[in-house]
Amino acid sequence: MTLFDLNAPGARKRAMRSLMLGDHGFLRVWFANRHQITPKMARSNQPSPKRIAEEAARGVKTILNVRGDSPEGFYALEKEACEEHGIALVDFRFRSRDVPSPEDVLAWKALLSEIEYPALIHCKSGADRAGIAAALYMILHEGVSVEEGMGQLDKKYLHAKAGKTGVLDFYFEEYLKAREASGVGFEDWVRAGYDPKEIRAKFKDTPVGNFFVDKVLRRE
Repeated sequence: MTLFDLNAPGARKRAMRSLMLGDHGFLRVWFANRHQITPKMARSNQPSPKRIAEEAARGVKTILNVRGDSPEGFYALEKEACEEHGIALVDFRFRSRDVPSPEDVLAWKALLSEIEYPALIHCKSGADRAGIAAALYMILHEGVSVEEGMGQLDKKYLHAKAGKTGVLDFYFEEYLKAREASGVGFEDWVRAGYDPKEIRAKFKDTPVGNFFVDKVLRRE
């Protein structure tokens, strides 16, 4: 991947346009969708350079970007701001409309044991991908029940269960069915190797829900 070069002529203005218009950053100027979920972990929507400075002032040591890296200007600005403020930027990709693979779940668990805290998880809106990442953090790192962890996928964080993003809730619901049938623990269920395609195929979204998520909320 070719990274956006902030030093090229006119690049910084294009990067800010990418952040504010292309990535809808103007909607996040006054609303961070930020929540402190444990003393050492928070979640939010895509932070601007200004907000990254604020996170550094709060003592945040690591930002977990669950959108993954990007060739766009908004990502270059985030990377630069993290470097400027001594924050480790870690890129990890979850998807808002798909079931995480067992490999990704276990990689996420391993990553959580390696990073420096306090930390911040973010995606674009701080709702769906940040929700699945935060849920797995609570379950795999903090040791809470799956039912409690699922609370990170909630409308108070702007998560939309209607439409395709509801597959994230359905993923945990499928585990709960397996636990009811066999008593299997969540991590053991993951390590046994469930089939993401099979779970996704069983999930039923709705046209109305998809319209709300894709056209109204315009989720990534």
